Amino acid sequence: MKTRVIQLSLPVLTAFCLWQGCRKTQADAPVTPFTLEVPQGFPAPTPVFRDNPLTREAFELGRRLFYDGRLAKDGITSCASCHQQFAGFATFDHALSHGVDNASTTRNAPGLSNLAWYPELHWDGSVNHLEVQPLSPITAANEMGETVAGILKKLNADSRYRELTNAAFGSPEMDSQRMLKALAQFTGTIVSGDSKYDRVQRGTDRFTPAEEAGYTVFKAKCTSCHREPLFTDHSYRNIGLPLQPGLDDVGRMRITKLPSDSLKFRVPSLRNVMVTGPYGHDGRFFSVGAVIEHYRTGTRPGPTLDPLLRNGLSISLNEKSDLVQFLGTLTDTAYLRNPRYAEPR
Repeated sequence: MKTRVIQLSLPVLTAFCLWQGCRKTQADAPVTPFTLEVPQGFPAPTPVFRDNPLTREAFELGRRLFYDGRLAKDGITSCASCHQQFAGFATFDHALSHGVDNASTTRNAPGLSNLAWYPELHWDGSVNHLEVQPLSPITAANEMGETVAGILKKLNADSRYRELTNAAFGSPEMDSQRMLKALAQFTGTIVSGDSKYDRVQRGTDRFTPAEEAGYTVFKAKCTSCHREPLFTDHSYRNIGLPLQPGLDDVGRMRITKLPSDSLKFRVPSLRNVMVTGPYGHDGRFFSVGAVIEHYRTGTRPGPTLDPLLRNGLSISLNEKSDLVQFLGTLTDTAYLRNPRYAEPR
């Protein structure tokens, strides 16, 4: 059997060796896989990480990106500017968040937790995959106001980012896909599932009498939309709010263009609800009590009003008080203080 000998020119041989070297670097990159934490009683998450295998190195890269103001045009406004850990990764005490150039957002920043279980994102469901979600705030002129190309230029000039990118992906160059995958690994693994409610469900804690009474009210009046254990059914509903002057936000209809979706917004999760105010898609409610009062007496009639709310919700003042006590059991202090989710030093 004859062996065929192929002679390579020096430039071609050099390029081939470099390519092989890159392949070896990527294949041999020392990464540390981990699995998504699924709290007891939770359903299976969506396959959001099917093409983005979780590693500690990519998670840490995503965490640094989440807290880095260089993802914005002004070099200051980070993802964490609007999503603060102590506030359940929502915006503390502001109905609308502040973006670059002192601009204001047009919707209330939702809390971030358990996103791996969400089939769609944003108040109107305009994003259907966690990896592309950051593109909206990054490029919005009133939020972060930056371009992907601008961000990559800054990150690739930073030696620390080149080290982190190499550790996560096997070569030091940051590109848009790597940036978005890393961010998704961080935000998608922020899990909240250790509140008092969860401990009661596991049999390791007990409700007070008022909390137990509130849980009874909740199951009778609220679970049609705020389904356990995620405390949302991921649907879009009109809860009888009039248009906010100046915002004129018609909700889901902006995406589907269907009049039947007018004034419908995603049902938010109630996990950590006591720390994520203000409430509503435009942050018009500054207390949980005000939200409950809206359901009792404030729903406005309209063609797309949710049928469950046509007569409001029959909740007595005593039941309202007990319901607030139960909602307090959904606060997960371990998640609010978990150093794994905090800004890296």
